[in-house]
Amino acid sequence: MATAYERYNLHTTPEKFFIEACDEGADAVLAIDRVSNEMTLTGKKDVPPSAVTKPICGIMGTIRLVAGMYLIVITRKRNVGSLLGHAVWKAVDFDVISYKKTVLHLSEIQSQENKTFLSMLNNVLTTDGFYFCTDFDLTHTLQRLANTSPDFQEMSLFERADQRFVWNGNLLRELAGQPEVRLLTVVSHAWMFPCRINGKIFEWILISRRSCFRAGVRYYVRGIDSEGHAANFVETEQIVLYEGAKASFVQTRGSMPFYWSQRPNLKYKPKPIISKTPSHMDGFQRHFDSQLLIYGKQTILNLVNQKGSEKPLEQAFAKMVTGMNNGMLNYIAFDFHKECSHMRWDRLQILVDTVAETQDEYNYFMVNSEGKAVAQQRGVFRSNCMDCLDRTNVIQSLLARRSLQSQLQRMGVLNVGQRIEEQAEFEKIYKNAWADNANACAVQYAGTGALKTDFTRTGKRTRWGLLMDGWNSMIRYYKNNFSDGFRQDSIDLFLGNFAVDESDGPTPLRVQKDWKFLTLPIIMLVAFSMCIVCLLMAGDTWTETLAYVMFWGAASAITATIILFNGQDFVDAPKLVHKEKMD
Repeated sequence: MATAYERYNLHTTPEKFFIEACDEGADAVLAIDRVSNEMTLTGKKDVPPSAVTKPICGIMGTIRLVAGMYLIVITRKRNVGSLLGHAVWKAVDFDVISYKKTVLHLSEIQSQENKTFLSMLNNVLTTDGFYFCTDFDLTHTLQRLANTSPDFQEMSLFERADQRFVWNGNLLRELAGQPEVRLLTVVSHAWMFPCRINGKIFEWILISRRSCFRAGVRYYVRGIDSEGHAANFVETEQIVLYEGAKASFVQTRGSMPFYWSQRPNLKYKPKPIISKTPSHMDGFQRHFDSQLLIYGKQTILNLVNQKGSEKPLEQAFAKMVTGMNNGMLNYIAFDFHKECSHMRWDRLQILVDTVAETQDEYNYFMVNSEGKAVAQQRGVFRSNCMDCLDRTNVIQSLLARRSLQSQLQRMGVLNVGQRIEEQAEFEKIYKNAWADNANACAVQYAGTGALKTDFTRTGKRTRWGLLMDGWNSMIRYYKNNFSDGFRQDSIDLFLGNFAVDESDGPTPLRVQKDWKFLTLPIIMLVAFSMCIVCLLMAGDTWTETLAYVMFWGAASAITATIILFNGQDFVDAPKLVHKEKMD
């Protein structure tokens, strides 16, 4: 496999960027013309002595904004561990560098739009979760890597990568033919721990790969697209390494794979709407055809409520599975909130016991110390709730523990009759890692840490956990209504779902807000303030005071009602995505 370089220098002149590979024996330099955008391979001798030099850790790619092309580089990385002897890095800091030496060619409006686009890029780059490896493919599971051809093994990291999980794939399009390019994959979470049980040291690793197809934020990206890609799709792999043997267990999560939406409208929980399109089964079929091809058999664990606004979604999902009539697809509905109401979290064992036989049938992937594959995973559990975050992560951690119990016994780490739950030191590591995994996925999709992580960390629900869930729910409400439009635009710009036009024409950022957006909140605020003033500064008689309070109170209530009725006009909606895509 053609590996990427470890170290680089970026040499900058007014005319060109020179990206020099600094590994031992390397002489390659990538020259980028800052005027024509042309890229050529040259040698170190061609770097001018007058160039300004600084070390960088890798290249994220290039992107066009209003001011022209920009180069995105990694300026700082942190080692988070190793996987099969290969160092895994987390990209920590980035630089976004303009090809143009000045932005004086822009009008005032264009300059402001360019700053907004730069803010969007920085919004994505500062979201935790960019991991990469220069000599190992993080985008594939151990089982997929073990079952590849010799030709596949000879490919470069970029050529062989699973494009679902390469978040800078769009940024690398101009650079894809250059061997100096460093591939990055976004991994929602990666924990690598040396662990000890019975005096035996093994490595336990948890990796979650978040798909860049139909990526976005909670309420603006639900269901699937026309290609069958599900929103918030994450592949989670749990890996164990011990004395040359290795094992892995893979699960997936993703939004319910048909056409539905749940657009924010100032209400705490907007009502989900199933699209009236007749092509539900087309997208549904595409989704599961792909999933069955990649993972084998599927058991769907649908954890949504079976009453209220979530009930129609559960019924639609069940109906489509029945309509697909595929023996490799198994559907189980488990009303998580109903079963675990009144803090009865022990009832989650009901679901674990229900799928135990299926989990044994699906098995897991394992290679013994001689390098021989002794087990293959023949199917996966595809879990979902509404967001595929909180409830989903709890169930996935329980299924992963059951698989790990079998793997450690088979490797000889656990003795016969021993349980993982009895190993206090490892159990603490295990629970905290899965809770952190939940937080990492939730921050990217919902804007806050996950809910119910007190159960994942401690095995029980606590009052402090309930309080923190309330706090996170309040933060989610604010972000989902008043900042997620910007976050969605940021992701669409980064992934290439929206491309900045080279012409001087207006961008979608120039959309003007309706008059109601500013006028009605001001009226409501003034009316509410006057109501308070009338209460504090009573009139000559109580009837006069009451009349004033009732008038201003009614004005405030009527205005608030109008705002709620037109809720979608007051939320922060994406500007860069066409309406047909959002629907």
